[in-house]
Amino acid sequence: MSDETRALADYAVRLRYEDLPPEVLERAKNTIADTVGAMIYGYELPWSKIIAGYAQNASAGGKSRVLGAGGATLKPAAAALVNGALAHAFEMDGATKPSSGVHPGAIIFPALLAVAQDRGIGGRQVLTAFVAATEVMIRIARATKKSNERRGFHSPSTTGPFGAAVGTALLFDLDAAKVTNAIGIAASLSSGLVQFARAGTGGMVKRLHFGRAAESGVLAGSLAADGFTGPHDVLEGELGFLHAFCDERDTDALLRKLGDEFVTLSIYMKRFPCHGTAQAPLQALEEIQTEHRFSGAEVAEIELGTRQGVIDRHNIVNPTDPAVAQYSVPFCLALACYRDSHDPRSFEQSALNDPAILSLCKRVRLIVDDRHPRDGATVTIKLKDGRAWSRSVTTIKATPDDPPSKADVYEKFSLVTRHCRRNKMDELFTRLQDLEQQSDLAWVAV
Repeated sequence: MSDETRALADYAVRLRYEDLPPEVLERAKNTIADTVGAMIYGYELPWSKIIAGYAQNASAGGKSRVLGAGGATLKPAAAALVNGALAHAFEMDGATKPSSGVHPGAIIFPALLAVAQDRGIGGRQVLTAFVAATEVMIRIARATKKSNERRGFHSPSTTGPFGAAVGTALLFDLDAAKVTNAIGIAASLSSGLVQFARAGTGGMVKRLHFGRAAESGVLAGSLAADGFTGPHDVLEGELGFLHAFCDERDTDALLRKLGDEFVTLSIYMKRFPCHGTAQAPLQALEEIQTEHRFSGAEVAEIELGTRQGVIDRHNIVNPTDPAVAQYSVPFCLALACYRDSHDPRSFEQSALNDPAILSLCKRVRLIVDDRHPRDGATVTIKLKDGRAWSRSVTTIKATPDDPPSKADVYEKFSLVTRHCRRNKMDELFTRLQDLEQQSDLAWVAV
């Protein structure tokens, strides 16, 4: 063993704002703005209301704001719980490419926002903590080789507490020993199963996974600040996280290029409000639609060439709730033939009651295409009149290979917050893009 847990904690404590390259700061601010938009939209959804109601009853009276119209102020851990769930309430928060099974914006930022609002901490410290926590969390996720998810654990909810814990600990100005303790505590708070994908029901719990990860990070960081301890080798130890949760592991990934490469740049922005595996297929379909202009009623069938993992987990032809529908690649493709697939409102409950969408969903065939070992896809549209078109996508827009601009982020932010006052949302977006100049985050509210 080479003391990886302690080394990650030491790196996080030593990282300074001045160490962050402009492109890393830009990616961090775009990710935070994108996450805030997802939270604001997510607040209006019924499962979000349930979680927000629980948290308000259990922990009202703090300074940390729930991001929704009329959102309550709560104690930090409760606000992190709610805002984390809001951020992932409708599959709009960004992840990473290549996929590592983490969502830095939706898990780390809710924890940081809650603590910053409670303690009056400014944007520069929050940005630095966000990047440091992201660097640690993505490396932990890469070390799992996603084998935790193959065993049935939900990857973001098992690796998420580490990122939120590190970020919280940094806002508390803890030293490396106490950050190590925060990581050690966070490991025992890892949880979350993906049985909802097999059962086809209970998709609400997927939203809770993100809130619990953010809340767990605040808990771990807060306990560490008060002297509570956790194992110093909780990641690499023989009964530690990587051995307990994973059939395969790459322990070397924990420290690989640490300090030399910013893996924060692997964060991408979702252009479509559904699972990451549907992003390339939907882009391919959109490109065909733009060129050939067909209607959903004209489509006989859709064929998707993709990797085996997508077929194993996401070939769901009878989704019964919106969360599972967003997890279903066939459903996403069928919906996109009838509705605006960029607008999350298109995916709400009415889509599950639409006989045309449901019928086409059953006519989407997924086949293994070895040309797409990672995130690419080939979509073939076959019309009832015999015409057919195919499109392959290997570079997905708004990912690290074609990163989103500030204008791209604003376009999505404006769409998902259109139910709010435009001038208020524009001011919020502008200040988020100028986060390092903000003396506190009390203004992050709806």
